[in-house]
Amino acid sequence: MPTQTPDAIVVGAGIIGGSIAWRLAQAGMAVTLLDAGTLGGEASWAGAGMLAPGGEFVTRSRWAEFALQSLGMYPAFVRELEGESGLGVDYRRCGAMEFARTDDEWRELLERRAAQEALGIRAEMREDGLFYPDDALVDPREVTRALRNACQKRRVRICEQTRVLGVRLAPGRVDVETSGGALSAAAAVLAAGAWSRQIPVHGFEIPATFPVRGHLLGYALEPGSVGPILRHGHTYVMQRSSGFTVAGTSSEQVGFDRAPDPAIIADIHARACELLPRLRSAAEPQAWLGFRPATEGFEPVIGRLQGTRLWLAYGHYRNGILLAPATAARVAGEITSN
Repeated sequence: MPTQTPDAIVVGAGIIGGSIAWRLAQAGMAVTLLDAGTLGGEASWAGAGMLAPGGEFVTRSRWAEFALQSLGMYPAFVRELEGESGLGVDYRRCGAMEFARTDDEWRELLERRAAQEALGIRAEMREDGLFYPDDALVDPREVTRALRNACQKRRVRICEQTRVLGVRLAPGRVDVETSGGALSAAAAVLAAGAWSRQIPVHGFEIPATFPVRGHLLGYALEPGSVGPILRHGHTYVMQRSSGFTVAGTSSEQVGFDRAPDPAIIADIHARACELLPRLRSAAEPQAWLGFRPATEGFEPVIGRLQGTRLWLAYGHYRNGILLAPATAARVAGEITSN
């Protein structure tokens, strides 16, 4: 890759980095998008695609409000992405059913409902739990495929299999050293997910991030055979429009170990069958895993590194897919206005 001078460099081509690159290109910037692997090939590919603040946030915080803002942006985000890319994206506001099986679980759900009401998260009482009518789902693999097309149409230079070796910050400029050569730009974004902290930003200590591994299972069922997202505790089952039904999940801090754990897979299958008994007679599920990008406080790092032209956009943990529209709008907006 020869030395070039784009207007902006985005490091990390997951759903966060790809969305930021697309928004910057829409604003007329020449953008180079870098990834050590392939666009959308890591956490974004592995994610289930649940857009569910109802299952994630209980107390008011800036990130809870940010998540609700991003959820509200999703319909327009998907329509615009479909229009520019020419590809369809499976997005549906299907709602989610959260089950209670014991008196203690009922009390916990009712307390959660009271707290979430102040956030504007709607929940309706049902005989066996709470129904969240605004929870939705999206297929993240279709989102990243569409982002690739949309970025290419906007002339974003996508450099895959290109490892970033380090970042140096100078007044009004960011220099990025890669396995394919050197790049400089007036602005850059570090959005490499769980790998972000592994990229040296010389002269600066950026917030640390680490991987939290999660296993998921996928079942081939007939389309329309599952209605809303089903949840109980740390278990969920959700179905895409194709009928592909995703069950999860697990949470392990084992570094970047890519070896699937048969015991964890068996446990997820057993829990999923409790939620949706028909899975017991389904064909053998597919199993895969991904690495959620977490920070010490399990909150995202979004914003400008003070006094520099480098923006950080990582650490979204379980909510990278949910937070992509709002993160892209915030980061691209700050870059284009500064």
